[in-house]
Amino acid sequence: MDTVILISQVIMSVALILTFVRVVRGPSLPDRVVALELFSTTVVGLVGVYAIKSNVASFLDAAIVIALMGFLAAIAFARFLERGGPRDD
Repeated sequence: MDTVILISQVIMSVALILTFVRVVRGPSLPDRVVALELFSTTVVGLVGVYAIKSNVASFLDAAIVIALMGFLAAIAFARFLERGGPRDD
């Protein structure tokens, strides 16, 4: 089980790095918003895997809060773009 957890953490860490690159170099604002949503989803996955590894259920509460904040941020960005926010695409 330790090997599976380690592989999961490595894959999710690589995904976080690639997502961060997309946030920084994204060609347009909507691409960056999607990348931020993916970033928060990947962080939730990492926290969940760490909760399984450490056998501490409190980390799952933190994962739920991070997921909620990521969802609310995506909704806020979508409303901003819908109301005519600056777009460079």
